[in-house]
Amino acid sequence: MMQSLVHAAGRPGEPAADVADLAELLRTLLGVTAREDTRVRLGGNLFDVVVTSSGGQARAAAALMDEVQGGCGPVVEDTRDGLFYWLVPPGTTGRWEPHTHAVCLGAPFKITLPSLNRTTPPSTPGPYWFRPSASDRLVPAAPLREALAQCRPEPTPHAAFADRLGMTP
Repeated sequence: MMQSLVHAAGRPGEPAADVADLAELLRTLLGVTAREDTRVRLGGNLFDVVVTSSGGQARAAAALMDEVQGGCGPVVEDTRDGLFYWLVPPGTTGRWEPHTHAVCLGAPFKITLPSLNRTTPPSTPGPYWFRPSASDRLVPAAPLREALAQCRPEPTPHAAFADRLGMTP
């Protein structure tokens, strides 16, 4: 067993693969706290995202989640694309059933997280925290799914993602 651990750690002077991932994660999180927008890989141990439009129905879903959670977990609005990115627990993508008003994404996709102090819409289109990130709380997938089914945010994000990925809806 010890030999396999030594082998997994890599050659002397080279960081182990998981340490490189940890270093990337720390750089990313430091960027967000240092008032910089930062690109983050989805999946892994951080979070996946559920994507919806950011119109009135999505805001109503956020109000429902405020009630369910005692304050909704983190949601990023990108005013450039008119989308909400609901940060949900990692692994949600693997369990997410198709939804008529939302898409769930994990690895290998990335998202731009705004700096933690950007909690109002920016003067130029871009991301901001519609519901700021609070400690380690994420948006629970099952109640979010119910809120989205009830509020039905339009337009649905499916066609936009299909166009970006070169697929047909």
